Amino acid sequence: MVFDPPPASPRTPIVFFERRELNLILRIYGQMVAAGEWRDYAIDGLKEMAVFSVFRRASEAPIYRIEKRPALARAQGAWAVVGQGGVILRRGRELDQVLKVFDRARFRVIE
Repeated sequence: MVFDPPPASPRTPIVFFERRELNLILRIYGQMVAAGEWRDYAIDGLKEMAVFSVFRRASEAPIYRIEKRPALARAQGAWAVVGQGGVILRRGRELDQVLKVFDRARFRVIE
């Protein structure tokens, strides 16, 4: 039996983080891990966006997603921090400004 290779398809480029961007994100991640608030992360490079997901526990859904969507760069800004349930916490054109959402409040429940 002879198998033909699949037809050649143009490779669709994926969106991913640059080194400087990852350094900024991982700096925040390290601070939050040291504070005991975050425990795990995942990075996805997709056709339309790159996503850095943050988990409190590896078995849960992400508590935050840092998204890079170049298609929205001119309109709303390419960067967004998305909370649980898809709530956009902050959006902007500069990553360092968007990441300031983690500096202001730690989003703790007050009893």
